[in-house]
Amino acid sequence: MRIIKKAKEFMQHKNNTNHSGEEHLTVKFAGREMQLPIARQMEFLQAHSHGEASWRVYKAVAEFVRGYDFLDRFDKTVSIFGSARKGFNDDVYREAYELGYNLAKMGFAVFTGGGPGVMEAANKGAREAEGRSVGINIKLPPESRMQERKNQYIDESESFDFFFVRKVILSFAAQFYIFFPGGFGTLDELFEMLTLIQTKKTKPIPIILVNKAYWTPLLSWIEQTIYRENGAIDKEDMEIYHLVDSSEEATALIRECLRNNSGAVKRLTSE
Repeated sequence: MRIIKKAKEFMQHKNNTNHSGEEHLTVKFAGREMQLPIARQMEFLQAHSHGEASWRVYKAVAEFVRGYDFLDRFDKTVSIFGSARKGFNDDVYREAYELGYNLAKMGFAVFTGGGPGVMEAANKGAREAEGRSVGINIKLPPESRMQERKNQYIDESESFDFFFVRKVILSFAAQFYIFFPGGFGTLDELFEMLTLIQTKKTKPIPIILVNKAYWTPLLSWIEQTIYRENGAIDKEDMEIYHLVDSSEEATALIRECLRNNSGAVKRLTSE
């Protein structure tokens, strides 16, 4: 395989020339000292201490295969995204719990990232509704200050080393994407979904943003700065997502989508 051959060439170069960290350049930026990798492809290949680069490539492929096999167990599914932290007010977690509960009662398997916070609340709601509570976890390195544990309300789960594999599995798992307030991870997942739908790399799955107080400033910036002032997106791109303020409104919107049997959810049937 060409990619494996190239990967081995990079690994050989790494082994021959970089035994003492010369491949990183230490710089100061904005008062902070940081190390910049001179060759990112080498950083990629050495990100895990599994030996040759081919192992990392094969491991990513294996994770995709395992993830898709896992998805075969499910039919009617929804993915709920949100913060793993406890920094939001209790209403955010209560709404996530209620929506997880409502969706499970509607027959959806409730997928989350499997961690604490909003994800735990949604999984708890799904379990207490006697539905299918599913976690797609990420394994973080020991030095990470943001360790993510698997919450106690998950009944079925898979764990992944690669963020990009995990995101693909979460996206292919769902007929609806629901986003609660969150940090960089939640925003990363949101904008990736928006981009995939905008560029027609995936079918137009409904995206629902819950909590107007949290999302309105971002959506106003998108409309004013990105669209009106700079024309970096089309007006139709702002119709990809839908803003609601509560689990009740989100549930009603999903029921409406199912009743209308719109093209975005044509794989589903009305209750």
